[in-house]
Amino acid sequence: MKSSRLILLLLFLPLGLCGQQVRYFSEQYQIPFPKSFNRPDTVEVAIIGDVMMHSKQLEYDCHPFLERLAPALKAADIAVANLEFPLGGKPYAGYPAFSTPDYYAWYLAQDCGIDVFLTGNNHVLDRGTAGLQRTLEVYQQIEEAEGVKQTGAARDAEERDLTYPLILLRHGIRLALVNFTYGTNYGADKPWPAVNRMDREEVAKAIRSARERGADFVIALPHWGTEYNLRHDASQGSWATWLAEQGVDVIVGSHPHVVQDTTHIKGVPVIYSLGNAVSNMSIINSRLGLMAVLRFVSDPRSGEKRMLEPELRFTWCTLPGRLLSDSYASLFVKEWASRRGDWLTPDDFDNMMSTHRRVKNETGIRD
Repeated sequence: MKSSRLILLLLFLPLGLCGQQVRYFSEQYQIPFPKSFNRPDTVEVAIIGDVMMHSKQLEYDCHPFLERLAPALKAADIAVANLEFPLGGKPYAGYPAFSTPDYYAWYLAQDCGIDVFLTGNNHVLDRGTAGLQRTLEVYQQIEEAEGVKQTGAARDAEERDLTYPLILLRHGIRLALVNFTYGTNYGADKPWPAVNRMDREEVAKAIRSARERGADFVIALPHWGTEYNLRHDASQGSWATWLAEQGVDVIVGSHPHVVQDTTHIKGVPVIYSLGNAVSNMSIINSRLGLMAVLRFVSDPRSGEKRMLEPELRFTWCTLPGRLLSDSYASLFVKEWASRRGDWLTPDDFDNMMSTHRRVKNETGIRD
């Protein structure tokens, strides 16, 4: 009966509809997918680093901020961003105690294609537990309207169980996201809401839970490290080794505000820091970032599921008056590497290219 329903459905689909879209209809209506379409599926996860909202950024229209990265984020099956701020309400403020307007999170969900907000970071408690509670309530509204998930903090134990780990299913591949932070700049005055901490017992519990819930792959997303260092520190190295021993499949870090080196530990890819995605920072190397693209492949014929080698794409955050006259704009370095004439201030193009060369030389990353 279900096969006949699929045939009828296929008759009414546009002639140009591809196999992936047909598979979507099959999954949506719980119809067995025909064996002729049993080709390997790939799930693509795009992860960007620190999305900031400094005081100066509040003066500008945010829509150009990630406009040039958005096509790649939307093309991914899952796009993930570290939101390093609370939505604490007015008065809005930047560093050192952030409170960012709600519209910024909505913009990331609606205009940029972000599917997961990471909240396990040192700034999420900048407005105390009341600010974190409000933040998570706004994120709940965004989830209900746009389907965007958050992980890294929770309003109560039940929400923590649902989001730590956060389990996502795409094309038959079950992924688990485990996000946690070394600490927060401000303490909590109540037990809940709570932030996922860098506690080995708790992190190990989340990883075990991921496997018990059927995760094919576990992505560890630690907020860690020494700010502005292009090389990982001893604590990061120790934690990365421990995470690999716990059975995670890939480690992608944030917090240092610059790109850091990468490695493999026991076959597990480790990307120590993605740097900033967008910010008002101008300290050396802080305007260069990475988008990490993780690809997971499932072959329904053999049952094999595997992860491909991560792809790393360098990004650059232009400040107002450099590329655009009226806002910030993050872009892919390779796409703009021959467009010096498009810069309003060409020396900023030179800064981008010299920073790109310097960071590649010091981290060993090749793009």
